[in-house]
Amino acid sequence: MKRENQSSVSKFLLLGLPIQPKQQGVFFTLFLGVYLTTVLGNLLIILLIRLDPRLHTPMYFFLSHLALTDISFSTVTIPKMLINMQTQDQSIPYAGCITQMYFFLFFTGLDDFLLTSMAYDRYVAICHPLHYSTIMGQGLCTLLVTVSWILSCANALCHTLLLTRLSFCADHTIPHFFCDLDALLKLSCSDTSLNELAIFTAGVAVIVLPFICILISYGRIGTTILKVPSTKGICKALSTCGSHLSVVSLYYGTIIGLYFFPSSNTSRDKSTIASVMYTVVTPLLNPFIYSLRNRDMKGALERLLHRAKVLSQ
Repeated sequence: MKRENQSSVSKFLLLGLPIQPKQQGVFFTLFLGVYLTTVLGNLLIILLIRLDPRLHTPMYFFLSHLALTDISFSTVTIPKMLINMQTQDQSIPYAGCITQMYFFLFFTGLDDFLLTSMAYDRYVAICHPLHYSTIMGQGLCTLLVTVSWILSCANALCHTLLLTRLSFCADHTIPHFFCDLDALLKLSCSDTSLNELAIFTAGVAVIVLPFICILISYGRIGTTILKVPSTKGICKALSTCGSHLSVVSLYYGTIIGLYFFPSSNTSRDKSTIASVMYTVVTPLLNPFIYSLRNRDMKGALERLLHRAKVLSQ
């Protein structure tokens, strides 16, 4: 294949979703509705936490950052995909592709670290309730979020800088609906062993280790719950972490189901489905999970609607 230096690459072509041209309109409407619902739902969560003093707790502090991350995560990929569907122009500039990949990696890592911080918060709340306010002070919560942002930024920046040193072949077609790191590496004519080592190392640090921390936290929570003598106490303990556990199960269940268990789909279809789950489905379902399964959020929404009704009279 013809070799080109990355400085001469002006654009890439995104093949998009594996759908028929006549279905473009249906999927455009579907994804537009999903994106708007995701943005509005997560903005509502942020608004409720901001306005209701009863939600000014560590758990909802982390949740507000998770909601902001979900909005940003969806915004990185879905609008560009919708534009490509509408204009039939599948090109994306080289700089735009690298930027999209950076932010996709950034918000993926941030999601992992925030879910881990929320798991630790639930562990302290259930296993050490008498010391909860002391341990989960404002300083520690701010530190956990700050470290999450810094580590996510460092991870994304590392992959981005390593990618910019590569040369690309004549074929600039990306079989995806966004600039995926793995797809870009397959287009390179350079030695990508260093990039692959970075992916493996970062995968352990950003995905595996946080998942292990979450498992340990819920293992300790489960042990503590089993020691509770009353059924009412068990139900109360479970209700405080049910929403978070649902999100974790959805998020990591997708990873396990699509990457660790083989299927009859082609590798491209599997990668596309996994990406749709990350960028579309999970951010969409989070507001519903935290609103429908969370008594505090439902109460805050009712108070907000009542306040709006009073002001409108």
